[in-house]
Amino acid sequence: MGSLGVTEILVILAVVLLLFGGKKIPELMKGLGSGIKEFKNASKEDQPLQKKEEEIKG
Repeated sequence: MGSLGVTEILVILAVVLLLFGGKKIPELMKGLGSGIKEFKNASKEDQPLQKKEEEIKG
């Protein structure tokens, strides 16, 4: 029940295409990609801080 099949994914893609149109989808994907990239960079920057905090506590 929790997994999506091919049919469900195609229906979702069709609805997105109808809502946003063909011209807007590349812009949305570009924004999504840059958001993911920023999130990864931010999480990489936080890792050294966590290690320092663990060393101080330990």
